[in-house]
Amino acid sequence: MTDLPRRVQINEEGPREGFQIEPGPIATARKIELIDALSETGVSKIQVASLVNPKKVPGWADADAVIRGFARKPGVDYHVLWLNERGLERALDYEGLEMVGSISTTCSETFMRRNTDRGFEQNLQVQRNQIATYKQHGIPVKRASVMAAFGCNYEGEIAVSKVVDACASLIDLAREEGLELEVLSLADTMGWGNPESVKRRVGAVRERWPEKRIGLHLHDTRGMGVANAYAGLQMGVDMFDSTVGGLGGCPFAAHKGAAGNVATEELVFLCEEMGIETGIDLDRLLDCAHLAEDIVGHILPSEMIRGGSLKKHRAATAH
Repeated sequence: MTDLPRRVQINEEGPREGFQIEPGPIATARKIELIDALSETGVSKIQVASLVNPKKVPGWADADAVIRGFARKPGVDYHVLWLNERGLERALDYEGLEMVGSISTTCSETFMRRNTDRGFEQNLQVQRNQIATYKQHGIPVKRASVMAAFGCNYEGEIAVSKVVDACASLIDLAREEGLELEVLSLADTMGWGNPESVKRRVGAVRERWPEKRIGLHLHDTRGMGVANAYAGLQMGVDMFDSTVGGLGGCPFAAHKGAAGNVATEELVFLCEEMGIETGIDLDRLLDCAHLAEDIVGHILPSEMIRGGSLKKHRAATAH
């Protein structure tokens, strides 16, 4: 049985995901150009920058200039990534950003140590400290993210029970602080997912917490991104993170040059073909994908960039 949603929310993360991993340098003005173009597509949420240590992520050394430079469009929520209290404090200095708190963990402690240099217990304290900062500034905490929910290059297969336990640890932490999470996001950080593993994980989380909204953050490392998104749609998932052109990638992927997140235009095309609303103009989005490819100066993984939509073909063959 399927439980297809009538409409999905697609969170565009291309600018942040893409520009942090590209060797660059990429001019600040071109980063702003892509953000402004994406704002005209109908996308409702764009992650515009990463507030992290520029020594570790030199691609976002110009985060301040980008955040202050792009044009805010009414109806679009712009947000940034932060990984600790210092990053959150930086985010609070800007006007016009969506400030919704999120907490996170992973299903692989080895990956966590390589990614953030901390273990599970230390991470829980970091998340607790972030909640305290959120409360101090009146920021609602609505979302929890679980990385490496489908598999890990360092620890191998991840059991479904471990995914449920990771979600439970964040829900319990939030409740200890008097908060109730609304969204649980499962991330296929290193591209281990397949349609059946998506269904098993989403099904287990839905069974345990039927009142929660589930989101998916899918990577296309092994070409399974759209297939996994389709499996998520069948399970009623109505929130996805994606990147225009398939920008980005994870430095912990199986090999250098592996594809990044599922491409936004491919996800929008999939939904349109299935009669699911996204509110996004696919033609404008494809223009953004071509722009992104021009900015980074190399071919991006999205097949839609070369294949295009079916609109013109359908018009040409209509009788």
